[in-house]
Amino acid sequence: MNLPEELSYAIELARGAGRIVLEHYGKVQRLTKRHDEAVSEADRASQRFIVAGLRRRFGGDGIVGEENEKGDAITFEVPNPSGRNWVIDPLDGTNNFLAGLGIFAVCIGLLDAGQPILGVVYDVLGDRAYAACRGQGAWLGDKRLSVATTPLGNNAMLMLTSNLLDDRGRAPAFAARWLAQTHWKIRILGSAALEAAQVAAGIAHGAVTLNGKLWDLAAAAAVVLEAGAVITDPQGRNIFPFDLQGYSGAKVPFLAAAPAAQAQLLREINS
Repeated sequence: MNLPEELSYAIELARGAGRIVLEHYGKVQRLTKRHDEAVSEADRASQRFIVAGLRRRFGGDGIVGEENEKGDAITFEVPNPSGRNWVIDPLDGTNNFLAGLGIFAVCIGLLDAGQPILGVVYDVLGDRAYAACRGQGAWLGDKRLSVATTPLGNNAMLMLTSNLLDDRGRAPAFAARWLAQTHWKIRILGSAALEAAQVAAGIAHGAVTLNGKLWDLAAAAAVVLEAGAVITDPQGRNIFPFDLQGYSGAKVPFLAAAPAAQAQLLREINS
């Protein structure tokens, strides 16, 4: 296993999928899948391309993907949940994509024994690949990424995903507090993976996703961890190693945070 070579291949795949996505940009309609979630032919074409590329090179590895062709389930081809398994989000930010808002990404991650060891978050319109593999650091092109080292002071930037509602349709108290103040700068991009990537890049001190799935996190987690940040669930518990056994698309809430900010963010979220 040569992770740097595998990462180069994953970046190549993500860029190829990005070209497919751009061919559909502004030309596709909103379709629906399970739970009335948005999907498009661009999502499915991107995933077909990525899966074919992974199958050519890594035929013995498992694959978990957000889409299937019918929209009634995820792709889950995992012969060994404790082995090497690729996790794909072929178009993270589908609603942005459909609306013509140019913030969306192709995400390819690799879990080994449930740990994120490789990831690419490819900002399609920006042509920026946030990429990392274990032990080699996190990179944006030829720029090495590292997290913010300052405390969570005034003017710190925090990322929130757009869907913050719980099962009862209520927003959490911490989100209301954050939006009601002006010191911390709250941003909602509409792509959980790109939001987490801003933590890796040292732009944001933290990123909170409450209703994401494994494919929103797997690729970004590899980048965030290699950049020196911390990934937990919103209560501070470890997410990785992730148990893939029987995974069918359950929510995977997470907090990506700079170490200097994590404890305060956890207190905020859980107060």
